[in-house]
Amino acid sequence: MSYKQKMEDQRAELRVMSKAIPDAMRGFGAMEKAITENGTLDKRQKEWLAVAMGIVIRCEPCVNFHVSALMKAGGTREELADICAVAIQMGGGPAMMYAAHALACWDELAADSTQG
Repeated sequence: MSYKQKMEDQRAELRVMSKAIPDAMRGFGAMEKAITENGTLDKRQKEWLAVAMGIVIRCEPCVNFHVSALMKAGGTREELADICAVAIQMGGGPAMMYAAHALACWDELAADSTQG
């Protein structure tokens, strides 16, 4: 399954959950907006952190969504590779596996953006 398809499937699951617990999901969305739109770090820097944390805690959907957000925020593949290195330093072998997912996700999304 492609990373793009995994993200579409995850979004569908999140829509179902939004119907089941709308207040909690709205609250999470409000928190996310407040964090990403405020503070001293810019959106790209915050996505660096989110990708690294997703890798270290081994959350593939988190990694996928934040890799996509990093691309949209103007990040580069070189930055992602550096982020992966730091995550591997902090998370060891398991993080290395998720870092590989992060790079593969980037490559797939980048290829889709040049073809579409």
